Parts: sequence; C-alpha cells; structure tokens
Amino acid sequence: MGDFIVTQGYSGTVKEIQIFNTILVTLDNRIIIIPNGSITGGPIENLSANPIRKVPMVFGVGYGVDIDHARSVIQKVAGECPGVIQDKPVDIFITELAESSVNFAVRPWCKTEDYWPVYFYMQEYIKKAFDKDNISIPFPQLDVHMPTSN
Repeated sequence: MGDFIVTQGYSGTVKEIQIFNTILVTLDNRIIIIPNGSITGGPIENLSANPIRKVPMVFGVGYGVDIDHARSVIQKVAGECPGVIQDKPVDIFITELAESSVNFAVRPWCKTEDYWPVYFYMQEYIKKAFDKDNISIPFPQLDVHMPTSN
C-alpha cells in the first residue's frame, strides 16, 4: 500500500488491497478498482519502490543544429534543475535520426518523489534554452500545392 504502480493498463497509488480487489488512486484523483485475479495474473510495475530513478525524455532538434552544442545546452539545463541528482551522470544520447529531427534521449537521475517536478522543469527549460540559443525544434508541416486553372 502507498506504492505507485502500473498494472493492467492503469497507474496509480495503491490505496487499499481487499480480498477480491485492489483500489488505486490515479494522479487526477480517480478511483480504479481492479480485480486481484487480473493483477496477480499479469505484470506489476512499481514506480516508487526505489528511492531514486531516471526520468526518461526525448528532445528533437533540427538537422541543421550543431548536436554538440545542443547536448551542452541540455546538460546545462539538467545541471540547473533543482531535483536532478548532480553527482550522477545524465544520459544524453542521440537515439534516432528521425524523419524531421535528430532525437536525443535524456535521462537524469532524481529522487522518486521528484520525478514529475524534474520532468516538467526539463520540458519547460529545455524549450526556453533552445529558443535562447536558436536551436530549432522541428514540428510536422504539410505543403499543399493547388493547381491553378488557365
């Protein structure tokens, strides 16, 4: 009880374990009642069992961006983030040369209870840092060509 878990497609804090059901409270304060048979017959991911964990994120930059500079900007933001554990290395790897972006996987360490504050901080401040340093973040675009009549 009290752990934050993911099971059977639902995530939440275990509020109560009854004879036939387990009751979860979701992040938005909904109550989910899951039959114990479903839980014991499938995987349970416990997200709060360890005192520290990594925060996985992906940030895409344009193909014209200097990737070493982008990496240093990401590292700087992670170094300034209040919840990031500074004596553990931050993973910053290029994971994909995607259709319109070069994607960085970024995984800083934090205390488990700081997961969401770190996630939200990084999302906001990476965007601000990229804007400040003119690092482009690609987004889907569609060009439509209309034939002209003669």
